Amino acid sequence: QVQLEESGGGLVQAGGSLMISCAATGRNLDTYTMGWFRQAPGKERDFVAAVLWSGGGGSSEYADSIQGRFTISRDNADNTVTLQMNSLKPEDTAVYYCAAQAYFNSPNYAARVNHNRYTYWGQGTQVTVSS
Repeated sequence: QVQLEESGGGLVQAGGSLMISCAATGRNLDTYTMGWFRQAPGKERDFVAAVLWSGGGGSSEYADSIQGRFTISRDNADNTVTLQMNSLKPEDTAVYYCAAQAYFNSPNYAARVNHNRYTYWGQGTQVTVSS
């Protein structure tokens, strides 16, 4: 079992920056692809970013809507994943969720953007961007 806990959300003005973090306990994350998803009120849960498990190369992938503004990173030694968010826009307002996907469920990009392919989820952290 993996337990995930997000932190670092809050209120920020448009154009500002925020970093959110995800701490894992229960199991080492090095065989899991880690993802960030977000969900705005009344909308579906959308893929934001993912960083592949170590054996998969550890590369990062991003949704088009945040490409160039957000950066995902992982620290397997500390069992943490962070999402640095810059140039924030009001449309980035959402609850942000950290998720873990076992390596055997992570064969391609299509799998990594699909929230149904992730096994473990955090409780979410609210990010609000004011205009």
